[in-house]
Amino acid sequence: MIVAKKINNPLVAVGYFFKGLGLLMHPELRAFLLMPLLINLGVYAVALALGYHYINSLIHQFIPAWLSWLDWVLWPLFFICFFIAGFFTFTVMANILAAPFYGKLAAKTLALVSGGDTVMAEQPIAKVMAAELQRVLYLGTRALPLLVLFMIPGLNIVAPFLWALFGAWGMALEYLAFPLENAGVLFPEQKQLAKDMRLGALSFGGITMMGLTLPVVNILIAPAAVIGATLYVKAVQENG
Repeated sequence: MIVAKKINNPLVAVGYFFKGLGLLMHPELRAFLLMPLLINLGVYAVALALGYHYINSLIHQFIPAWLSWLDWVLWPLFFICFFIAGFFTFTVMANILAAPFYGKLAAKTLALVSGGDTVMAEQPIAKVMAAELQRVLYLGTRALPLLVLFMIPGLNIVAPFLWALFGAWGMALEYLAFPLENAGVLFPEQKQLAKDMRLGALSFGGITMMGLTLPVVNILIAPAAVIGATLYVKAVQENG
């Protein structure tokens, strides 16, 4: 698909994310937010509890009593690591679990902004989950080589920048997928469309990625990104 330059503009793409944030509490969308929010909250709560338990055990096992003053250094490091790991791991896990609900949210959003005349073309749950797993496999096989770069002297200098770029690309694929799946566009076509609108996709994914790293607020970012991605896809299709 040929994507219009004005739609592929990074500022326009970021604008659609904030439009999604603005529609988050719309009365007609609230009913579609409860389950995704509960899933995100549950996944992060479990991860935090497990992380606290195991890190606390490790600290007491390997740090002698006379070095207990290091706790004030180690615990902040734990929370920083948790939110970094949470972005790449728990966000993907939460998206897999919430995928069927995000599909409904995207369909309702499209119906809302189209004046209620749009048919909610939802995909079967099994198909949505399969597409989500296929996307996770695609991202996972590309994440591993990037992680290796962190251990190679010299190359590890550029590794954080490449990882950030990859994270933005991954988030774009994650959230653009929900409205595209509702339109019958499967994963191979989704990748191609994202490549055709690379600047816009990376910008949308980048702002979403930054939002997901914010503690507490990140449970609202995912549904906001689904709404924003739906608006963005609609604009791409109308201007393509």
